[in-house]
Amino acid sequence: MDWIEIKIYTTSQGIEPVTGLLMTLGINGMIVEDPEDLEAFLASPQARRWDYVDEALLERRGQEADIRVFLPENQQGKSQLAQLGRALEQLKADPAAREYGRLSWAPSQVKETDWANNWKAFFKPFPVGRRLVIKPTWEKWLKEDERIILEIDPGSSFGTGQHHTTRLCLELLERYTGPGMQVLDLGCGSGILFIAALLLGAERAAGVDIEEHSARTAAENAAQNGISPKRYAGFTGDIVSDSQFRKSLGWGRKQYDLITANIVADVILAMAPFFDGFLKEDGRLLISGIIDQRLEEVCQALDCQGFALAERLGSADWNALAFVKKEVAGNEG
Repeated sequence: MDWIEIKIYTTSQGIEPVTGLLMTLGINGMIVEDPEDLEAFLASPQARRWDYVDEALLERRGQEADIRVFLPENQQGKSQLAQLGRALEQLKADPAAREYGRLSWAPSQVKETDWANNWKAFFKPFPVGRRLVIKPTWEKWLKEDERIILEIDPGSSFGTGQHHTTRLCLELLERYTGPGMQVLDLGCGSGILFIAALLLGAERAAGVDIEEHSARTAAENAAQNGISPKRYAGFTGDIVSDSQFRKSLGWGRKQYDLITANIVADVILAMAPFFDGFLKEDGRLLISGIIDQRLEEVCQALDCQGFALAERLGSADWNALAFVKKEVAGNEG
């Protein structure tokens, strides 16, 4: 599959609002280049220990921040591209957006092989929480510690753990995943969350996404981590609009110990009435992708569905939330 690459020019102050806008459009994979990060690196002790710094990096000094996203060159990608153009024009019309720079954007075509190489240049191993390290399949992790290595290749799906939302959700998974658990990952993308749950001790997982290539990529990543196909299943469909699909996943049987949903606020709100039908009475609901401005709205919606907030993790205006059913929260209190 070929891709449409869109480069959006903004400022360091505009990175968070623009990435938030992208996620509301269902665009979760992005590459951010912020000259302020480069300046901070060059001033750090780590930079002084390097023998050299790539000249290509130095050329970025003083330039605009930019955000790159890749959309599939198909009907869905073209629809998202049109939505993105309209959303950026609306953002530019907001007087408060003056500090976000020119907010201009430019699309270009990218071949599948070039897309993979572009992505690999920005994806390096990194630790998450206390127990995990996320490692692309083409890199090595040389540190000798007891961290669990999760190998991931985003392929034609996004989800590497680098964004605040995924990292926060992985940290919650560390806290709440236990042996023998059944996990439902809604909006699984590359499969990173349900794979992490299985590596952390869960017995079985189901990964769900509206994109067919996500289920395929997630299965490939699960195999890369040595996970038997008997322990997971991938599904393509929409639990909100398709009642038959919802039932095929076990809705109404309350069979899952843990639900993860790292999406965006609007999708979480649409899914909210269905979480209870999937989740055991003492289960946990872990959601992420919630910006500060939508936090209260999401919490209120889940409160109306019988859930109580058990824990909140935040980073750079993003939030990941753990919920339990209210009767469980009352007993634990």
